[in-house]
Amino acid sequence: MLQKPAEREVQRVQTNREELIERIERAMHADGVAQPLPGLHLARSSSPLGPVHGVFEPSLCVIAQGSKEILLGESRYCYDPFHYLLTTIDLPYTGQVLEASKARPYLSLRLSLAPTLVSSVMVEAGHAQPRDQANVRAISVSPLDGNLLDAVVRLTRLLDAPDDVPILRPLLTQEIIYRLLMGEQGTRLRHLAILGGYTTHIARAVVQLRKNFDQPLRIEDLARELGMSVSALHHHFNREYKSLFGVPPMRDVQRLRQATLALPDR
Repeated sequence: MLQKPAEREVQRVQTNREELIERIERAMHADGVAQPLPGLHLARSSSPLGPVHGVFEPSLCVIAQGSKEILLGESRYCYDPFHYLLTTIDLPYTGQVLEASKARPYLSLRLSLAPTLVSSVMVEAGHAQPRDQANVRAISVSPLDGNLLDAVVRLTRLLDAPDDVPILRPLLTQEIIYRLLMGEQGTRLRHLAILGGYTTHIARAVVQLRKNFDQPLRIEDLARELGMSVSALHHHFNREYKSLFGVPPMRDVQRLRQATLALPDR
């Protein structure tokens, strides 16, 4: 009798994984990316993909089939159908699809997480602002539990029920955020997405620096563009950049320049 609940949970998770594959395949007949619902992005690839550069916004990323690797600074984040990836700040990244084939294409979804909605869910759930501002990365991978997976699958069911989208999409998105807040990455989501942690100015500074890594860096120009004083930018930037990427900003810029010089001519 003690084994039956566990067996039912295993069966439920497996059924949800299979349904998620089916629904994304049904929505994505060809390789590429699409946004069938506001904030819901789907991707399909029938072969592994080399490094692709992009910019993350606060998002939940779930893979239905295949696997992917994200490179951020000197850190690598690999995830698959058993793990989700959460980002809580706009960040430039390099990603590559590791596992994909015509028989078993890479299938994934990304759900944008609006900071105002995260804040609203936090208030409803009774989560107060964290008192300590822990140094935590703005991107991480965690196991995908059955309740979070179930909520994600129910969201994808709206792809076949457009009349339900206006009412159920906001409710399901709130449930997904709640599951994240109550899970392994809840503390990090509270720190980074809403209450303290990395400010919008710092996020913009990170994007500007990594986008223009091959250009001469003038802190005065960067501070002026962001509407910050040089002292304020210096005070927050070095510490938070290292927390995000694991290395100080100038070391990361040097690494990016060296990697670019090592690339073959195109």
